[in-house]
Amino acid sequence: MATTYQHIAANTRKTWGLVLLFPVVFALLTTLIFGGVLLYVGANDPEMNLQAAGSVSLLIAGACWGLASLWMVLSYFAGDKWLLSGAGAVPVSPQDFPEIYRLVENLCISRGLPVPRVFLIKDDSLNAFATGRDPKHASVVLTSGIISKLERAELEGVIAHELSHVENRDIRLMLICVAGIAFFAFAGEVLMRSASRSKKGGGPVLILGLICLLYGYLFAPLIRLALSRRREYQADASAALMTRNPAALASALRKISQDSRVEALDEHASMAAMCIANPLKKGGAAQWFANLTATHPPIEKRIAALTEMDRGF
Repeated sequence: MATTYQHIAANTRKTWGLVLLFPVVFALLTTLIFGGVLLYVGANDPEMNLQAAGSVSLLIAGACWGLASLWMVLSYFAGDKWLLSGAGAVPVSPQDFPEIYRLVENLCISRGLPVPRVFLIKDDSLNAFATGRDPKHASVVLTSGIISKLERAELEGVIAHELSHVENRDIRLMLICVAGIAFFAFAGEVLMRSASRSKKGGGPVLILGLICLLYGYLFAPLIRLALSRRREYQADASAALMTRNPAALASALRKISQDSRVEALDEHASMAAMCIANPLKKGGAAQWFANLTATHPPIEKRIAALTEMDRGF
């Protein structure tokens, strides 16, 4: 297994690769589709020639690349706030949950990490995730169910798992990925609505909306497949070493797998990759596609790996 420093270095490379890949691929896709449409129109319009079609396509692609690039920059600095708001997470203080804060602070001290902000999702299910652009700007999110239903050692294992994502910079990589997918899906829906309300001249907007939807729901999740599922094994192993209790995290994962759905995330399927277990409703086309592009290994295999680790303690 890669060392923490190797994992951090790999995640840094992947993060900046995604920052470049999302807008570049989107611009190329826009150029090809718009160019094809303009050439098709030009075949029946003597005033439209190949050079004009190419110039218009490049102009549109440049504008799309600029907007997508701007979004990626904004996502880097403010994406975690948008994700927390979309998940319905509310900040909690040490006075609200002193035991939780003690667990977080003790684990952070053991790893030399800044203490992250702690957020709560009011949901009886069991789930958790971390987000942020770096350890100094990190947040750990827990559902009310996971706090009330797990034993102290199990909850410590879950928090250690999320702090491992913070330490390994997984949070930054997933922030860029999730925010990128969310942008194109949201932009596509907005453009499609605008085109449907337009009485005339809505054709280009409709095409651009279809491109955004195609990219947001198909191409961007496929890009997400480049993210290794090994990061979950890495976070599990790091958490086990941090707490010296692999069995507790394995036990927590068993309980979480029985009730991990978070209703607040039903409309934010792209955030599923950030959670410790799949938070989406079981069944349906969305779930099928989420499984197809899943970035988590099966929870049974993670439990088996932790059980094997426990034999060495």
